[in-house]
Amino acid sequence: MGQDLIQGLVFDDKGLIPAIIQDDETREVLMVAWMNAESLALTMRTGETWFWSRSRGELWHKGATSGNRQEVVDIRLDCDGDALLVRVKPQGPACHTGERTCFYRGASSSAVTSATVAEKPPVAAGSTLSVVNLPALELGIVLQELYLRIEDRRRNLESENSSYTAYLFREGLDKILKKVGEEAAETIIAAKNAGDPEGRRSLSSEISDLLYHLLVLLVERDVSLSDIAAVLTSRTGRPASAKYHQKG
Repeated sequence: MGQDLIQGLVFDDKGLIPAIIQDDETREVLMVAWMNAESLALTMRTGETWFWSRSRGELWHKGATSGNRQEVVDIRLDCDGDALLVRVKPQGPACHTGERTCFYRGASSSAVTSATVAEKPPVAAGSTLSVVNLPALELGIVLQELYLRIEDRRRNLESENSSYTAYLFREGLDKILKKVGEEAAETIIAAKNAGDPEGRRSLSSEISDLLYHLLVLLVERDVSLSDIAAVLTSRTGRPASAKYHQKG
């Protein structure tokens, strides 16, 4: 159920989708922001809201500096799949002005009008996303974390005596290339035999080994994942994601 919903997400031509942030207890709308696939994956992985800033062109973590974080309770899609409703437990005001909600002004005056909701509306069944339903969106984050770990191994070769990654770097480019070739060949063999669940598990394992060694090669040749993402993104017509940003 969840995976079908994720596949049905409709991002705009900039790779963004609006996210309505709602207090899970009062059902008060706290704010509206934008997410891309990366910030949505981070939201699901960390259990706190992450967004994409259109003005700065970067990711930001709500409450990282102010402490006014938002603990995610539930995420739902609208009927068209082009908007998200994120229910949260707020740990402080949502608005940068210090107001509990960004919608504190009435349309006809500048007076502060805090919205209240008497009771929770009924919840539609079958529209919930859970953390485990976003493996595809999480893959980029996992690869980035692994890349950074491999990069750290390369920087600390003297202290990484028992690390297999450090061993590859000490052996040099030819060894790394040889391993990439070996893992590619093993992936091909596994793909030929992936006709049943066990075969597909074996193929997943071989592809993971290949990706790991490719990451080692990228670090060895000083090619970043951003470089790869830029090339792949140019082939999809979507704008590339920029750096992470911690914001209150």
